[in-house]
Amino acid sequence: MVMGVSGSGKSTVGAALSQRLRVPFADADDFHPPANIAKMTAGQPLDDDDRHPWLEAIGEWLAAHPDGGVMSCSALKHRYRDQLRRHCPDVEFLHLAGAAEVIGRRQASRPGHFMPASLLASQFATLEPLTDDERGVTIDVARDIDSIIETYLELTASPTTEQEHR
Repeated sequence: MVMGVSGSGKSTVGAALSQRLRVPFADADDFHPPANIAKMTAGQPLDDDDRHPWLEAIGEWLAAHPDGGVMSCSALKHRYRDQLRRHCPDVEFLHLAGAAEVIGRRQASRPGHFMPASLLASQFATLEPLTDDERGVTIDVARDIDSIIETYLELTASPTTEQEHR
């Protein structure tokens, strides 16, 4: 699961990682019902009731790919990740983290996306970093895609510290 706020590069990194691992890729944006997309397009953040069925569909996709797959999904709150882990207990997270200014510039460069830049602040306010009970790593989005993937694969292949592999 490649996670992070909107504009952090989840879809780009996720697609590249799935190619590298030779496993299926899915983008959580494709699992949103039309009502969620309409709400975000109108500049309204989703609430937990909006997210619940969306997260269930994502969790079902994860469970349907027991031999591996890569999903890009914001997964901003710990409880959202818990919901996903109920479907796929072994899910591992790659949190793409970065400064709001960097991500804001990236987000501004993708016109036509249903998530307006005006919601970025609410995403950062909602974001709960990975905790010790979650398997995963956090990598800075300022790196290039190949570096992010290489670092992720190195850290998850042979974890040596708690920070590297929670």
